[in-house]
Amino acid sequence: MSPESASAEAAPILLDIAEGIARIRFNRPQVLNAIDEPAVLALKAAVDKVAKDESVRVVVLSGEGRAFLAGGDVGRFHAAGRDAPKVVNAIIDPFHHAILTLAAMPAPVIASLHGAVAGAGVSVALAADLAIAADDIKLTLAYTRIGTSPDGSASFSLPRVVGLRKAMEIALLSDTLDAAEALRLGLVNKVVPAADLKSETDILAKRLAAGPTLAYGRIKHLLRASFGHSLSDQLHAERDAFVACAGTRDFAEGAAAFVEKRAPKFEGH
Repeated sequence: MSPESASAEAAPILLDIAEGIARIRFNRPQVLNAIDEPAVLALKAAVDKVAKDESVRVVVLSGEGRAFLAGGDVGRFHAAGRDAPKVVNAIIDPFHHAILTLAAMPAPVIASLHGAVAGAGVSVALAADLAIAADDIKLTLAYTRIGTSPDGSASFSLPRVVGLRKAMEIALLSDTLDAAEALRLGLVNKVVPAADLKSETDILAKRLAAGPTLAYGRIKHLLRASFGHSLSDQLHAERDAFVACAGTRDFAEGAAAFVEKRAPKFEGH
């Protein structure tokens, strides 16, 4: 292995962009990809790079080794002692920046989940637009197990996905949910055999990458903003988004393909 390859393998976040798909992988498998300061700064840098890359049409988040993401590095918090608040703050600010950036970008974001999905891992999975899970996932919000409250937008996303009462149960009790229960509650969109997770994720990513990215971005914004809008406000937003989409090349291509009874070829413009 070359020094460059060894350095890349040791990086806490791996980023690959090819054929319109950005793949961001958590890469601390020795600690189930738990987040520390270097990891979260690398995550922020990767997300910022993806957000500025106009070739990106879909983003896939995944984890190396036996887990997707087992939350924050509790060992680091413990070692910090009385400096724990300072250490936590240094991690949370760039983590929240990454969450906000992923939500704002027009490209759909897929969380590809396997193994342990805990704490901040659940937050990331909920913040993604879609989640596909291996049948071996063990999902737990986990924050109360170390005597704290959620971060990474879990307190925002969770009640919107499962309802307030169920969100209270999941957050307060920190019970572990299996893949079937996660699917039943809508925490994930699809469950597949663990051996098929990568291929099934690639199929979904390629399907989205071939779609109308600008329209995806407006759909993301409409759905995410809807909870804070009145019906009248939402209708105005829908009108503005539709009119804006109608001026794009993708809309012209989609309309032409419909009339000509053929599959559209979207370019994301």
